[in-house]
Amino acid sequence: MIRFAAALGGSLLFAATAALAQSPTWSPPPETQRCPSRWGPNDERGSMNRQNAASVMNAAKLIKTGELIELGHVLSDKMPFFGTRRFDVHIKRTFMNQPSNRRGSNEEIVISEIGQVGTQFDGFAHQTHENSWYNCFKVDENSTRGGFLKLGVHNVGAIVTRGVLIDVAGLKGVDTLPDTYEITVQDLEDALKKQNTTLQPGDAVIINTGWNKLWAKDNARYVKSCPGIGVKAAEWLIAKEPILLGSDNWPVEVSPNPDPQLSLPVHQVALVVNAVHLLENMKLDELAQKQVYEFAFVMQPLKIQGGSGSTVAPIAIR
Repeated sequence: MIRFAAALGGSLLFAATAALAQSPTWSPPPETQRCPSRWGPNDERGSMNRQNAASVMNAAKLIKTGELIELGHVLSDKMPFFGTRRFDVHIKRTFMNQPSNRRGSNEEIVISEIGQVGTQFDGFAHQTHENSWYNCFKVDENSTRGGFLKLGVHNVGAIVTRGVLIDVAGLKGVDTLPDTYEITVQDLEDALKKQNTTLQPGDAVIINTGWNKLWAKDNARYVKSCPGIGVKAAEWLIAKEPILLGSDNWPVEVSPNPDPQLSLPVHQVALVVNAVHLLENMKLDELAQKQVYEFAFVMQPLKIQGGSGSTVAPIAIR
């Protein structure tokens, strides 16, 4: 019995060691495979190259009633934050003008990582593989105190395109997907089939997990983990040639990743390898409740010179 236990213990130790020695389930392709970009070696706009006059007109044709549905959260100090990120508003009563109409003036100072709090849009400067960005621009060659010289969010411009909601929480019949549930390709296909919706090049593809129900109510749980797409689902979506992938969670993807050797790999799949933007912390409850699966999507990132991203307030119009 002792020999058996020792042998069993040795077998388990060997299996655990072998598992740790296995390669990660995904790794970024080498620069020789992903660069130059399909849009040329100097391109900084990536998936925004898919937007043109025809796609804007197609989006406008989806407007039937003129109803606006806001997809952004209110910015405040009650939001979930990561690490040392913050959002502080300090009011300034500036002065009272002396002419007879006695015009007063008020302002505020905002102290925040304005590109990475609230409902936020990720530009390509936000993520790297080691020292390399999208199109193999090098971070250490393009970093200055006043902003990045390449891939700044000011390059993005206005986004007016067809938006598609994929309601995975609705497919599963739950308010919120489980905390670390990885959305699969089958989930996406089933949800689209149930909704009678298809994806088109240039779409803003938005995934409802129900996670935004925790926003400003259970911030600790909100940031600890979340359901979302995995690498295979991200690659499947990106093959449909979207402008962006969005969700009502904080990284769009599942976190932590089921593979403990990976740290937010979908960020690299989308931003670094395929130049597809990410849109995080969306407010999707109204869109899902009204079962609005196709709509005109409108958003303009702040034109922060050399910024890594932007706090945004997107809207759906139907």
